[in-house]
This record gives sequence, structure tokens and C-alpha cells, in this order.
Amino acid sequence: METDQSQQLKHRDLNWLSFNERVLQEAEDREHNPLYERMKFLAIYSSNLDEYFRVRVSQLRQMKRIEKSIRKKLSLQPNKTVKKILARVKEQQEHFGKIFKEQIIPDLAQNHIKLVSDTDFTSVHGDLADIWYTTHLKNTLKTKLIVPSKNNSIFIENQTLYFCVTFEDDKQFGFVKIPTDSNSRFVDLGKHQGNYYITFIDDIIRYKVQTLFDHKVKGVYEMKLSRDAELYIDDELDGILAERIYKSLEQRQEGQPTRLLYDSAMPKEDVKKLRKLLNLGKIDMMPGGRYHNFNDFLKFPDPTENPDLHYDKKPYIPHKVLEQSKDYFKTIRAKDQLVHFPFMTFNYIERLVKQAATDPDVTHIKISLYRVADESILTTALLQAIDNGKDVTIFIEAKARFDEENNISWGRKFEDKGGRVIYSYPRIKVHSKILMIIRNEEDKARRYAYIGTGNFNGETSKIYCDHGLFTAHSKITKEIHRVFRVLEGELIIPRNKHLLISPFTTRRIFEKLIQQEIDTALAGKPAAITAKMNSLEDTDIIALLYKASQAGVKIRLIVRGFTCLIPGVEGLSENIEMTSIVDRYLEHGRIYLFHNGGDEQMYMGSADWMTRNLDRRIEVLTPIYDEDLFKELRAILLIQLQDNVKARIQDAEESNAYIPQKPGEAAIRSQYAIYDFLKAKN
Repeated sequence: METDQSQQLKHRDLNWLSFNERVLQEAEDREHNPLYERMKFLAIYSSNLDEYFRVRVSQLRQMKRIEKSIRKKLSLQPNKTVKKILARVKEQQEHFGKIFKEQIIPDLAQNHIKLVSDTDFTSVHGDLADIWYTTHLKNTLKTKLIVPSKNNSIFIENQTLYFCVTFEDDKQFGFVKIPTDSNSRFVDLGKHQGNYYITFIDDIIRYKVQTLFDHKVKGVYEMKLSRDAELYIDDELDGILAERIYKSLEQRQEGQPTRLLYDSAMPKEDVKKLRKLLNLGKIDMMPGGRYHNFNDFLKFPDPTENPDLHYDKKPYIPHKVLEQSKDYFKTIRAKDQLVHFPFMTFNYIERLVKQAATDPDVTHIKISLYRVADESILTTALLQAIDNGKDVTIFIEAKARFDEENNISWGRKFEDKGGRVIYSYPRIKVHSKILMIIRNEEDKARRYAYIGTGNFNGETSKIYCDHGLFTAHSKITKEIHRVFRVLEGELIIPRNKHLLISPFTTRRIFEKLIQQEIDTALAGKPAAITAKMNSLEDTDIIALLYKASQAGVKIRLIVRGFTCLIPGVEGLSENIEMTSIVDRYLEHGRIYLFHNGGDEQMYMGSADWMTRNLDRRIEVLTPIYDEDLFKELRAILLIQLQDNVKARIQDAEESNAYIPQKPGEAAIRSQYAIYDFLKAKN
């Protein structure tokens, strides 16, 4: 089937909305997700959407500034795309509101938790609201009166909740900033007749809003403005990039508006006035519900402390070797070790760094940090290593979006202690998850390495599904050493035969491996590719996968997030099957398995099949050479392929249908099945 590129590829930004819809599906899955977990999925959906507008939609808007003739030549249609986005988001937002009103609120009530608004306050609730207002809000609320017709300006802070207040005289707007930064979003109104009553801080302000203005209040409408989150910093070699990023962070607060979310109950005439006052376009306006910032529901209180309203706690699975090890260097030297998060504890990585910090034979510790956790065992161990005279090199990615400030702050702490800190790499992000320790053993320097799919962050390791390899394999550690030399500016290109290292060899090797499967299939032999990743966008890789499908290669993909590839199209991709798993934990691991004529090859690491991961980031993927670990990781991958509870079908129609359970087939919820598999194994 001959198709042009537009017919062969999904638009990444439109397909991302399909991913977020899968998050929304989890919010209405009463069968598998307890009530408070469903509320968290609503919060995640909301948070995802906020970031999407601040980053992706903002970039589309920037395209509008490109000269029309150039946009036409490049087939850029930002206006058309934004309109499609807004239409789909509107549908999803309506679905969101329906889930909240028709499922969440009734289910809370069924569990004796009443979420009440100011219009439902009893006299007792009113008295409590008065006390709470006087104690916490009265002297801190910021208000402003504006006459829209006089073009008075008001600056609306990014991602901050406001009330837009209208008055009977119809001449002015009042604005009230809702101080969720200094107060909990939710207020406990106590227990009465077996029910717990909770309200929004928003409703307490609504209840008292007339006391804030001298004019007769007519309407109170909540709103929130999202602003462009890009920093638009030129990655030139001169100056310290970290310093320029640090100074530029305020741009996020003052960036171009990308979406004004407002209460759909607001009269159209007032919406028009508000739009003109804030100097927004029609496409910048998004009607929503009575409340915004649903990401606050991540912290919704549970006064009942009912465990049935939450996921059951799963204890960490002890690693059968590392758990018993008194000397990690001896253990890793004897055999490669594989860890899996969140099923196992991040403490195994921390223990290795702690041992290295105090081991007299350790001379060097080198680590790349993409998102630095708040103070942790890992950061403490690195500081201790510096104190103990180890040569500690810490690469910190200063351009990690939304973590810039924290990352740079930690970099300064390491520098103050005497560590060598490298902030970012010119014109490229460093996304690799690598650690190397050098130790003197028998008058020789021996290297130990850790290569992972997830960040060195103990908190995110509790909710992200990731894998990590501990190894002393001389050829792998030698190449890890070369990667660090690149980061340190001592090498331009790291020679490598084993690791896949972006932007140097990853694309070339992946293309070679795919082409190899194509050649095998054309020779009439079995050929297959199985891959799991977060996102799939690179057009060259997709074109090769289409070619492989047409040659008869069996391709099975698990892509959690967005994809530009369209599977299952006759004549194009009928041999490609793709699913997505969205469940309790965030699927974050990247695993690539090639049939290779029966002698399977597997790689694991930090890179997706995205252009940025292949060409514009420093990424590291490692082959799995140890036979036992190969079987283990392959088994985990196969369990995920068998998921018939939380796996969704990725198809041309973007139906997001759950994989159907066949008659007599056991239910397989892969995250739980992997836990059981590892528990039995360890």
C-alpha cells in the first residue's frame, strides 16, 4: 500500500493525548483501582495536561511565528494542530468532570467522606469556615480591582489559582489569589453523624468573598493560567550554562500564556471581557469546571484511614545475592547483578556508593545525575566520599526540565565540599543513568559500573518501573569510562563495541540490528523484534520497522506513551502489534530484544526510539551478557506482553481498548505478575 508520510505517521502531540486518556481510564477503573488511587490518576491526568500545554502546545504556538512560506514548505500546520488538540482536550475534560461528579464524589460519600462546597455548608460548617478563614486567610489574601474597559492590566501568575469576581454594577472585575502555596488545598470540617466533612480552601474564600469587596458580588469564577515553560537558552560555550539557567528560571513565571482554564459557568460576555483584559486569543481559552489544579488531589486527606481505599502495600523483594552481600565489590566482581524497581529497594545502589565512600581502596567515583533527589542516602554518601578524599566527579544535567533549580543547587553543594561538578554538555542533554567506581586491586585499577533505565532517585524508584545492571565486565566498564571522559571533555568520541552510546553509535547499531532481521526474514527464516520503551517518534526508525513488517519480521512493541508509528495497517505494518501498559506504577524501562537468527541479543538502558534520544542526548544502553540475567529480563518482558488486564491496544483508531481476556485465560496484570515472578525467584 502506497501512502505518503502524513498517512504513515501519527502526530506526536495528538497521540500524546491518547496516552493521557489511558491515565483517565485508570481513574474510572473501579474493579482494579481503589478510590484514593483513582483520585490520584485524576491528579496525574491534570498535572500531565498542565505540562503538555506549557511545553508542547507552547512550542506549536512558537511555530506560528515562522514565516508562512517556510511553514508551508516544512508542512507545518500549528493552527490546525492546536484546534484539534483543543477539541480533544475539551472532550477529555468533560469526561474528567463526569468521572469526578458521578463516580468519585459518590464513592467518597459511600465511604463516609463528604466533599462539601460553600453552598452546602451547614451552620456548623459556616462557623468552622469563619474560624479557619480568620485564622489562616484573612490577613494574607491578595485582591485587586480592575476596570476592563480602561485596559487596566493585571499579571496572572503561572499555574496559580485565582477567582475572577464580577459585580452587580458590571463595571469592574475583582481578582483574588487563592493561596494554595501557603495553605493546604483541603480543609477538614470535622465529623458529624458518622461522616467526615472536607471542603476546598476555594470554597471557604467563596463563602467569605463578599467581605473582600465593597461592591455587591454577582459571580465568582475560578481560573488558572498556564505559561510557556521553555527557557530558550542558547547553549553557547561561553559562560557557565548553569548560572545562565538559574538566572533564567523566572522566565517560566513570565512566559507567554498557553492556556487560560476558567469556570464554564462564567457568562460569555464576561469571558470576552476577561480575554481582552488578559490579551489572549480565543484558542487560549479553555472552559472547565468549578475547580482547577486537580493535581492537589495527590494530597487529598483520608480521615477514615481505611486501607481498602488505597493500594495494598507490597514489601520489597530482597535480592537473593545483594541482600546478603557484605562486600558489593566482591559480589559484582564474581557475577553481574540485576535489580528491578519498584519491586526491589533503591538501597542497593545507595549501599554500593556508601561502601565506595569509605573503602580505602576506592580512588574515584563518577556519576551522572539527571534529576537529583532531595537530601538522600545517595547524596550524603557522595558528600562523604568527597570528605574522605575520593576523587568524585558528578555530572549534573542543568537542563532537566522543571528540575533545573534543584539540580544546580545540589551541584553547588557538591562543589562547596570539593567535588568536581560538570553542569550539562554543550548543545546536548545528558540523559544516561550511569555510575562508575574505580578501585585499586592488586596494584591494578579495576572498574565497577551501574547502568540503569531510571534516575538515581530513591523517591521515584518507588513508583517507576525500572531496571539496573551492576557489572565489573571489563569491556563494558572500559566503555563506561570512555563515556565519562567525553563528559569531562577529555574525549570527543568514545570508541565502543559493546555499549550503545548516543549520539555516537546508538542509531547506527539499532538500524543495523533491524536491517539484520529484515535480511533474515527475506531469506525465509524466523525473524522478530520485541521492544519496550516510553515513546516512539523517530521517523527513520519507524520507516525501517515498516520495512521490516513488510519483509515478514514479527514485531511486538510496548510503548507506554505517545507513538508516531501506526501498527496493523495492511501493506504497511500488519506484522507490528503494539500495546501500552498504564497501571499502578509508571512503566519507564527500555528493553530491546532482537531474534538474531536464534542467538538473541538484548539491550537495556536510558534511550527511547526518539530522535532526541538517538541524536541529541548522551544515552547509554548495555547488552545483557550474563545468561541468567538475560533469561530473567526476557521473562519480565514476556510477562508484559501477556498482560490482559492493564494493557491497552495501540491502533490506527486510537481506541485505547483493553486487551480482551480470552475464554478460559487467566487474568495477567503484568506489574503484579512480575512482582510474584521476582518474589518466587529471589
